[in-house]
Amino acid sequence: VADKLTGMCKTDRESYEKYWDDISPFIKFGFIRDQKFADKIKDYILFKNMEHKYVTLSDLVPAPANDDDVTTLYYITDEVQQSQYINMFKEQDMDAVILNHNIDSAFITQIEQQNQHIKFKRIDADVEDALKEDVDEKELDEIKTSLTDLFRKTLNKENLEVHVEKLKDAKISSIITLSEESRRMQDMMKMYAMNGMGGMDPNMFAADQTLTLNANNELVKYIFEHKDSEHVPMFCEQLYDLAMLSNQPLSVDAMAKFVQRSNQIMMLLAK
Repeated sequence: VADKLTGMCKTDRESYEKYWDDISPFIKFGFIRDQKFADKIKDYILFKNMEHKYVTLSDLVPAPANDDDVTTLYYITDEVQQSQYINMFKEQDMDAVILNHNIDSAFITQIEQQNQHIKFKRIDADVEDALKEDVDEKELDEIKTSLTDLFRKTLNKENLEVHVEKLKDAKISSIITLSEESRRMQDMMKMYAMNGMGGMDPNMFAADQTLTLNANNELVKYIFEHKDSEHVPMFCEQLYDLAMLSNQPLSVDAMAKFVQRSNQIMMLLAK
């Protein structure tokens, strides 16, 4: 099978790409289960990037200069939900591949285990340096301390990790990130639960979430400068929910509160 697939890719790349989305789960399953198959097919596995163009792993990963070199490959699981992060990447000429199949989590873990020079990270796992302005950390210390206390108190989340950065895109007010390690553990627990295998509650990893506030955003500036305003708690809750919506679906209760709060904010604007 591997020989037929590699032969097809060599002789008719266009047809290979046309059927890739349909056959990729089976190829990835074989890659995970059979090392001989993996060795034959690894150079012909395709990845779809943000421009929906197909590339191979060798296109994405340069040859390492030394044993310590690691290339981070960013990936997307939901183009709609993660659109805010995708737009940030595009503005900085950064790229990511689309991995939206159930098997992809195990697949990329297998690639990492076979190649020490590759590390996969979901596009919303961290706020990368390329997305931030270079600033003196002391410049943001006062804002961070003040906003951390405010958001923890308002949201009733005493352990909430809050970061304040100057993002290059001033239109973005807030971002939620979850470390790649916690996300994969969360996904694994969900898979166990779906298969009736029990295990830990995947929601326990929510504690690893980080709320990043953009000090260049006008609404964040307003909240910092008007901390005692009667409407600021409502704005804090809205910023948090907006960040969550770009990361994962809200619970039914949280969504109901978000809609109600949105109506309240619109009424304030209408006055």
